Amino acid sequence: MFKTARFYSPTMGRLTFEQVVDEIVRIMEEDPQTRYEIMVGSDSHSSPGEMDFVTAIIIHRVGKGGRYFWKRIRERNIYTLRQKIYREALLSFELAKDLMEELERRTMLDYNLEIHVDVGRNGRTRELIDEVVGMIMASGFPVKTKPDSYAASCVADKHA
Repeated sequence: MFKTARFYSPTMGRLTFEQVVDEIVRIMEEDPQTRYEIMVGSDSHSSPGEMDFVTAIIIHRVGKGGRYFWKRIRERNIYTLRQKIYREALLSFELAKDLMEELERRTMLDYNLEIHVDVGRNGRTRELIDEVVGMIMASGFPVKTKPDSYAASCVADKHA
């Protein structure tokens, strides 16, 4: 799904998935001694008859700033909070998997890749936290939740 998607960068405009990966690799190769963290997260907001999902990729040069890219997807037939949260988590997982495959193919540089989910111990999502975190962790990705899941709760939320 994401390999053919169009992304948006506040600094570069519209990009293909391949161009996003090229930019991430370029950033990492520009300063190979720096530690890099890559985060993927999704958030959503409803509009009449459909749900807008935004999935974001953040590359963070630890101690030196970062860049982000995002993609919007509109879907229908999302009726419950559980469906919405699971769809956000699955979109993040799919993008993280595609991104990791491409990065492993293109670079040997070291980075941490984690998934940020828009659930937390407070609020309506607290009942879903164990299931969603368990699903992501079972796939082999580190996962962060609110208040530490800024790829989902800040960056993706900004564009949702």
